[in-house]
Amino acid sequence: MHPYFLAAGLMALLAGCSEHSAPAETPATIPKDVAAARAVDESALTAEAQAAAQALGGALKAELEAAMTGGGPVAAMSVCQIKAPELAAALSEEQGMTLKRVSLRNRNPVMGVPNKWETQVLNEFEARKAAGESPATLVYAATVANEFRFMQAIPTAAVCLTCHGTDLSPAVKASLAELYPQDRATGYKEGDLRGAFVVVKNLAQ
Repeated sequence: MHPYFLAAGLMALLAGCSEHSAPAETPATIPKDVAAARAVDESALTAEAQAAAQALGGALKAELEAAMTGGGPVAAMSVCQIKAPELAAALSEEQGMTLKRVSLRNRNPVMGVPNKWETQVLNEFEARKAAGESPATLVYAATVANEFRFMQAIPTAAVCLTCHGTDLSPAVKASLAELYPQDRATGYKEGDLRGAFVVVKNLAQ
C-alpha cells in the first residue's frame, strides 16, 4: 500500500476466457525469471499510476483553493463541474493513461459513476476501512489481461464538507440543485470515503 497525498482505489480482476483460450498459468508453471519480471513491471506501473493520481489531485486541489479564495464554495463547484474533467483529460493524454474519479455516491452523473470492477473495489475499500485501515492508505493495483488498473481512495477532508457535508449553506444547496439535480454526494463526515482516483493503462499499445 502506498501513502495518499491529496487533502483527496483496489482492483477487481475481470478476465474473460473464450473457448479457444490457452490454459491459465498458475504460479507453479510460471518460470521464476518471468514471474520476477512481471512483479517488477507491476511495481513500476503502480508507482507511475500513483504519481499520475497525485498529479491530478494536486492540480485539482490548487484550482479549488483558488476558486474558494476568489469566489467561495459556489465558485469551487464550477471548478469540479468544468475544470476537473479538463484536468483529467489533459493528464490522461500526457501520461498515456486514463485518469478519472469515481464514487459510490457520485455527484457528476456522467463521469463519476463507477463501472462493475470499480464498484467492487470501492466496496472493498469500505470494508477495509470498517476493519480498521486508514482511508488515506487504501490503494489497490492489478493487471487484468492487457490492462493495468489502479485505484486510490479519496478520504473526505474537513474542507470538503462545505459542499459534501450535512450542513450546507443555502447558496450551496441552490447551486447543487442547478448544476447537479441528481446529486448523491452530500451527507459525508470527515474521514469518510468520498470515492477514488482511477488510473487505467492499456498495456497492449
